[in-house]
Amino acid sequence: MPLNIKDLKITSSDFAPLSRLADKHAGDKGNVLPKLTVSGVPEGTKELAVICHDPDAPLAHGFTHWTVYAIDPRATDLSDAQEKYRVGPNGAGDMQYYGPQPPAGHGDHHYYFWVYALDTNVEGTPTREEFLDKYADNIIEQNRIVGLYSN
Repeated sequence: MPLNIKDLKITSSDFAPLSRLADKHAGDKGNVLPKLTVSGVPEGTKELAVICHDPDAPLAHGFTHWTVYAIDPRATDLSDAQEKYRVGPNGAGDMQYYGPQPPAGHGDHHYYFWVYALDTNVEGTPTREEFLDKYADNIIEQNRIVGLYSN
């Protein structure tokens, strides 16, 4: 999968890149989705997808905390994405945001909030792995913001 980064951006007013996510965003301390904003969506985008993934989780493929599809490419504020767009499964199989909850003493985990601009519509609610396998060639551009969290 090519890494295409030009103008597409995902930012948050709740955390700066590589800074600690507040406890309220943790799975066991509020589970509040951070405020996310998207800008610079390229022409030809049919929809956006956002995936939050922790590659540091002690599992073979890390842990996916959130998948959301069918985001209107004109959308900028994703604060209501959980309610407004098609949410897919997280790593536990639930259809919702599941905030950071790394094992105690495991150190900082990196939470990648990826945004993908796609030239096609995503069908159904694929897992992160299914999405990347099926839609890698349909990604026009992608970018991410990374937050840290530890217990």
